[in-house]
Amino acid sequence: MAKTPIQKWKANIEIYRKKCQKILLISKDIRYVGLINEYGRTMTGIVKKGTSPLLKSDQARNEFFIISTLLSMRRVHYSAIGDIDFAIFKHHKVTLLLFQKEEGTYYISVDKRTTLDSLTKIIDKIKKLI
Repeated sequence: MAKTPIQKWKANIEIYRKKCQKILLISKDIRYVGLINEYGRTMTGIVKKGTSPLLKSDQARNEFFIISTLLSMRRVHYSAIGDIDFAIFKHHKVTLLLFQKEEGTYYISVDKRTTLDSLTKIIDKIKKLI
């Protein structure tokens, strides 16, 4: 029997959630892993146990919208400069890693104390998973 669109959606979300769980296990320095769609809506997201979110829900919603808008606007230039491999945003309290894929943008926050060498290893492992 063919799956309904809702069943297909739920199955895909479960696949994305499992990917996010695997990413979270890559390093103890990863605080949050989520997948946002092109409109900045959270498709799935996981906060590491024992970690307090830095953003309130409305702040997170705005952050995801801004990120998705930024990446969407940059798409126009991809033919000239190539697709995004990943992006890093270094803040005072956290480092953000973004990976834009067909299914959406993986938004990953990492502890601010993570060294550049450790970040490189985390990025390499994430790229293999997604």
